[in-house]
Amino acid sequence: MVRKFYAVAVYALFAAAFLYTAGFLAGVVVPKGIDDGTVRPAWQAALVDLALLGAFALQHTVMARPWFKRGWTRIIPPPVERSTFVLAATAVLILLLWLWQPLPASVWTVGPGWARALLWTLYLAGWAFLFFATFALGHFDLFGLRQALSRKYREPEFREPSVYRYVQHPIMVGFLIAFWAAPDMSVGRLLFAGASTAYIMVGVRFEEHDLRQQLGAPYADYAARVPRFIPRPPRKSAREAVTRDHAAADR
Repeated sequence: MVRKFYAVAVYALFAAAFLYTAGFLAGVVVPKGIDDGTVRPAWQAALVDLALLGAFALQHTVMARPWFKRGWTRIIPPPVERSTFVLAATAVLILLLWLWQPLPASVWTVGPGWARALLWTLYLAGWAFLFFATFALGHFDLFGLRQALSRKYREPEFREPSVYRYVQHPIMVGFLIAFWAAPDMSVGRLLFAGASTAYIMVGVRFEEHDLRQQLGAPYADYAARVPRFIPRPPRKSAREAVTRDHAAADR
């Protein structure tokens, strides 16, 4: 019962921080947006912001690695390992939102109303797309709820659901759209978007390496067919190609 309450509470905290982040980057609804707060010297603000982004990247990179999970689950029960990862990520995110130092100088401002409306639509579409991608992959597995709530949990098998047939990392695609679709880009938001994009480009390589080690040939075939971020028409898998060739030879 305790682990179920823990998982649900962690998920609720994450959901609140996730929604706050969407408002934070847009500078709407939430008490403090990315350009709000006391303006300090640019070099000082940039150092603080980069340190916060670095802490977030470090937490994700280390805690997501298989070697860390193997050691970590000797300390905490495996059913709450994922929830604990989500809790740590949420804590670092909250710290980032709280301590972020504004750099409000303008980099660009889009004037025409139609263009601003288009960029705001893309911004919301990015968040919606990544949210949809989590459900396509397994939303409640991804955030630790199923592991804690199921009596006999089994890791999902490798599959290629919906948008994952066209890009390997649709969740990251959604983040990239949301980070860059800005009708008003300040220096601070540019720093956030640029540093986060750099982390995504590096982080997916670590993830792909781990998946190759864990899943072997099926994932290697998938990675060879499906692009990381920019969709293209789907290619046949190696197994499908062999089947097609055999069928042609039998004619």
